[in-house]
Amino acid sequence: METLLDIFEPIGVGLGGAAVVFLCIIGMVLSCLSISGTWSVLAATVIAAIIGGDHFPGWKTIAAFAVVCVLVEVAEFLAGYWGVRKRGGSREAGAAAVAGGLFGLVLGGLIPVPLLGSIAGMIAGSFGVVYLVERERMKRSDEAVRIAFGAVMARVWVIFLKVVVTLGMIMFLVAGLILDL
Repeated sequence: METLLDIFEPIGVGLGGAAVVFLCIIGMVLSCLSISGTWSVLAATVIAAIIGGDHFPGWKTIAAFAVVCVLVEVAEFLAGYWGVRKRGGSREAGAAAVAGGLFGLVLGGLIPVPLLGSIAGMIAGSFGVVYLVERERMKRSDEAVRIAFGAVMARVWVIFLKVVVTLGMIMFLVAGLILDL
């Protein structure tokens, strides 16, 4: 005779699997928006470990993914610093790049082209705010443009890094689940 646990266990596993897929998709979308989607994939990995029992992924995979998430955050910080400061920008311009990027992300989200509007807004916001800060500080447009372009290049590099790392994590998770590493 089947117990309630026998009846509901497949439902729980199915819902857990759906959560894993959903979190991986959300992670990819967030990474495209330069938000750390790696953390979403880490959450998906934890759920997969819980519903998978002794099978893949284990706690070693979770720990490795957590380290990757932290390294991506460190790389993002260093990229912003490098993009502005390497070109002679001020600390204020570094902070302005982040604030302008977030402001542009929100405004760009109003553009009815999914993802592209947000990305374009983020890049334009970073450029515009850094330009204004550096133009005011240096009283020279050409230098301000050069520094603002550094902020844009750093932002693009971070988006690329986050997308590649998030996709790699997802691919490793899926391959491991399929092959039961």
